[in-house]
Amino acid sequence: MGFDEEWRRHRAEAAARIDAEPATVPEEPERNRVAEFPGRLAGFQRRVVLVPFDERGGLWTSQFGGVDWICAFSDDEALARFAQARGETESVWEYHRVLGARLLDDVIPELDFACGVALDAAGPDGVLFPPVRGIVPDTAAVYGGVAA
Repeated sequence: MGFDEEWRRHRAEAAARIDAEPATVPEEPERNRVAEFPGRLAGFQRRVVLVPFDERGGLWTSQFGGVDWICAFSDDEALARFAQARGETESVWEYHRVLGARLLDDVIPELDFACGVALDAAGPDGVLFPPVRGIVPDTAAVYGGVAA
């Protein structure tokens, strides 16, 4: 199963659990993850990440939940996990090194579609930075499913 299919399957399973479970107060680990997000965002903004090129020479993106996500990786090992999850370990992966803040503040606003950043998506510490206020500039933020 490829990365995109695996990602969709996990999302569908999570949505089914949410629909099946009554609303409750989040458990401690979930609250901790929410509380940690501002620090993870700040760390990402200061970090140089690897963004592989797609077959057309653009930044590698994957669509999920009606939004495109630029796939970014914290290091060579994280990129290798992504390649392995896609079954493409024999391929040569060319990539661009870019500051996380540049992706969020400069690249995403230049796109003509809703786009966020998926950092280390094939790893245990992956995180999504969605195209919403406070993460991307207001001009690139999505409001109710529509880009501003």
